[in-house]
Amino acid sequence: MITPRTTPIHERAQAEEDWLTVAANNVLITRLDKTELSGPVLARAQGSLVWDVHGKEYLDFNSGQMCSALGHSHPRIVAAIKEAAGEFIHASSSFFNTQELELAEKLAGFLPDNLNRCLFLESGSDANEVAIQIAKRYTGRYEVASPHIGFHGLSDASRAVTFGTGWNKGYGPYAPGAYAFMGPYCFRCPIRLRFPECQMVCVDGATQVLDSQVEGGLAAIITEPLFSAGGVIEPPPGWLAAVRAAADERGALLILDEAQTGLGKLGDMWGFERDGVVPDIVTISKHFGGGISISAIVTTDEIADAVQATGFTHGHSHTSDPLACAAASATLDVIREEDLPTKAKEIGNSLRRRLVEVQQSHPSIADLRGRGLIQGLEFSDSPSMGVPPPGYRVEAAAVSLGLLMSVRRGGSVLRFVPPWSTTEEQLDRATSMLDDALTTCGL
Repeated sequence: MITPRTTPIHERAQAEEDWLTVAANNVLITRLDKTELSGPVLARAQGSLVWDVHGKEYLDFNSGQMCSALGHSHPRIVAAIKEAAGEFIHASSSFFNTQELELAEKLAGFLPDNLNRCLFLESGSDANEVAIQIAKRYTGRYEVASPHIGFHGLSDASRAVTFGTGWNKGYGPYAPGAYAFMGPYCFRCPIRLRFPECQMVCVDGATQVLDSQVEGGLAAIITEPLFSAGGVIEPPPGWLAAVRAAADERGALLILDEAQTGLGKLGDMWGFERDGVVPDIVTISKHFGGGISISAIVTTDEIADAVQATGFTHGHSHTSDPLACAAASATLDVIREEDLPTKAKEIGNSLRRRLVEVQQSHPSIADLRGRGLIQGLEFSDSPSMGVPPPGYRVEAAAVSLGLLMSVRRGGSVLRFVPPWSTTEEQLDRATSMLDDALTTCGL
């Protein structure tokens, strides 16, 4: 018989070092943004704030892992979870449950009329993987393309079309048929052109290169309306519509990954609204569950009926769990009742005004970009040999001051994703800490 070897850590920990010792001994260290064993070790959170094991307070301008955009432990989400936990936590995925069906009907009401057939899963990677499977099943093809600056997840199929973060390296070979094409990184255009004079020739050139490689015709193009993990890179107006046209010309489906951009984050309910584009499949995750893990794909009747007729099957043990569906249903209620898209615009505009002021004092900041709750800055120079990239140095200084953010593009970009719970006073504090961190780093 195996017996516990130690008393529980929460009963004996005296300092952060005690918790980090447990991490070293008992955790596979595989964080998205860090490789070193270091703090802070977070212990609790509320609204836009988190506290570590020593009680130090941090402003969370990454919304957890982008999933607590409503604010940590939003009372409506907590209440929905408590109620669901007392009624129905888990259901067999072989049967429908009432929470799943209520959520499906409600989510369809947030989307264009032709997008009304849902499947609920557990993560953004899951949703993108299923979307790709549906596209392959529907078209009878197997090849899929994505911009070189995109991120779609870390499962095998979603990692295969993730080209913008470096997280696809060293895990292959992948199944054949995944292609990168040139994305709209206007600030550092790969072909040294400038919008709008370029007339977005990147789309024509990229699709011509794709055509030369694709064997049996594309099944799908998968992209984001704004490339968040890839460096807060916003396509110019019209780019998404041009990609929609390119997909249509090739008989491919357009999959829009709205994990980080949908459900109000950019100031509209969906990122695709700006260009008047409607995808064939949309994928949803991140703050969809208000902090609980749940994702969705939504597609059209035509596509759903066609793949159902072929016997398409997908699911996990926790697909459409009632507790997760209840949390997501409460999230949708909050987004609609509190008009969070409008609030995202207001917070985004307030944050941008402050970032402009910071930029005026720090010429190393070459570009500010983003929409709504997703804002980023890029430094002017590429990292020097032997010198830590500026973003990582600034982040370390900011964390010591009490500000959490994320670093992208190898340290050249800082990304800020404040929750909807963020106040004007907290925006002031955050930008003051950022200003101090930049000064400390000599930037």
